[in-house]
Amino acid sequence: MRRVIPLTLTALAAALALTACDDGGSGGADGAKSKAGSGCATGAVALEVGSASVAPAAGDTGEVPVSITNQSAPCTLDHFPGVTLRQGDRSVKLPATEGAQAQTLKLAKGASATFTVSYTRGADGDTAALKASTIEVTLPGGGDAKNFPWKFGPVAAKGDTANASVSAFQQVGD
Repeated sequence: MRRVIPLTLTALAAALALTACDDGGSGGADGAKSKAGSGCATGAVALEVGSASVAPAAGDTGEVPVSITNQSAPCTLDHFPGVTLRQGDRSVKLPATEGAQAQTLKLAKGASATFTVSYTRGADGDTAALKASTIEVTLPGGGDAKNFPWKFGPVAAKGDTANASVSAFQQVGD
């Protein structure tokens, strides 16, 4: 019975600490809090498309990690990243991964986060597949889009769009 009180007090202290982190912003459509000007703008962070788990053949799935390192004042990643695959004049904005829950991450200077682009590889020569040459990334905090080469093969079609999606942001490290 003695352990119940310290554990209850610890849980209560943790809950109070979490509510103290509220930035006082207004709730968005999904209930997430945001504060004007506190987002991580693309100009204040380093973005890198990492080593991918490339889908080797048509119908296989691959994952492309994108890392974000804050190089400026503390900022907040809220909602989902914006990712567009481009093939010449054709562009496809990728949806959030089904069932993914957005979370708000606060990044101090030097802190990192990541998200993943998941895709199904299309068949070479398939006219419905998106033969992307560029992946364009935007962050909820604004700033210019950052473009990187897409070198992971064609992306299979899913109806009139691409069979690809974007995960929520995940904190890297402690």
